[in-house]
Amino acid sequence: MPEKSTLPLPEPCPCCAPCSFWSRRVAGMQVTGSMRSTRSENGRSWAWRSRANLLVTGRLYFPQLALRRRLGQLSCMSKPALKLRSWPLTVLYYLLPLGALRPLSRVGWRPVSRVALYKSVPTRLLSRAWGRLNQVELPHWLRRPVYSLYIWTFGVNMKEAAVEDLHHYRNLSEFFRRKLKPQARPVCGLHSVISPSDGKILNFGQVKNCEVEQVKGVTYSLESFLGPRIPAEDLPFPPATSCGSFRSQLVTREGNELYHCVIYLAPGDYHCFHSPTDWTVSHRRHFPGSLMSVNPGMARWIKELFCHNERVVLTGDWKHGFFSLTAVGATNVGSIRIYFDRDLHTNSPRYSKGSYNDFSFVTHMNKEGITMRKGEHLGEFNLGSTIVLIFEAPKDFNFKLKAGQKIRFGEALGSL
Repeated sequence: MPEKSTLPLPEPCPCCAPCSFWSRRVAGMQVTGSMRSTRSENGRSWAWRSRANLLVTGRLYFPQLALRRRLGQLSCMSKPALKLRSWPLTVLYYLLPLGALRPLSRVGWRPVSRVALYKSVPTRLLSRAWGRLNQVELPHWLRRPVYSLYIWTFGVNMKEAAVEDLHHYRNLSEFFRRKLKPQARPVCGLHSVISPSDGKILNFGQVKNCEVEQVKGVTYSLESFLGPRIPAEDLPFPPATSCGSFRSQLVTREGNELYHCVIYLAPGDYHCFHSPTDWTVSHRRHFPGSLMSVNPGMARWIKELFCHNERVVLTGDWKHGFFSLTAVGATNVGSIRIYFDRDLHTNSPRYSKGSYNDFSFVTHMNKEGITMRKGEHLGEFNLGSTIVLIFEAPKDFNFKLKAGQKIRFGEALGSL
């Protein structure tokens, strides 16, 4: 039996006997009090049952009718509003113990995939905020504790730095872009192609079917990565329309093949990159894009990760034909700098998805482009990212590498 309402009854009108309005008001309050007490008892009993079920089975039980009604409301929303409303529930779905939100699937709710959830994170905004933070000058007394924590976390070898005194670096950006002692990275002169940076070899080998492996078993399209062709007067190769013709336009000499090498730069690595060989840079293409993490685990998770991320593609020629070096941005690495390209500005606040900006270094005054020597300074990252080499070479070109090995700038990648 529901308990009686404890609500105070209204006083009758003092001028006359109780009227019908007063009687209906009292009756309504009594019925409302009974309904409230009944609902409170039902709510308490449901809460105790849910708590007991959670303790015994590890699952939460929800009223399915209310969930169906709520999901029906969400289905009528626009896509941006729906994404905003379902985002917290999706995060809880992946954070809570397995099966905790399983009853939601019984009423038609499906969580956003982990990849879609990660892609929706505003990594470009976070990277710009990180870049602003890196420019803040640290107090002299705070520099050693902050840099020492970074050195301990990522295993930085400060004995190789040109300036070992931590108080010398005014902010994090200067510390990330620290220079090395000249003798710390001797450049190999016996091999035609050297490593442009410190890092880890993710993949290397011959390009097959216009597909390049970012990690073992996960590929991306060569044409999507380098972008569509532009007029031949601006590039060392003419435009292509299909995979076969695209490859044939890159391979300019008979008997040659296309090769690739992917080098991942960890946060503790030396952040500058250098010219891997003697070549001439004739063109730069900048792809604004996402700034997702490019660590090997994420590269296995997201297909065509390098095609989604912001990147700067430098193309030109070397003694065996086509040669390209691509600097791929990553989370907190929105700043990609090419020393001889002052017009390059990366991680801008606004950009059109799928767009790109071209710039030719071939002019009337300089008809060859920018000449780079092996080991010469080329550019730098702000934190750590990826370098992708794609080049043409004879069939007897051999890599001197093993997948997963650590490599340092100046060491041999391969030769004929």
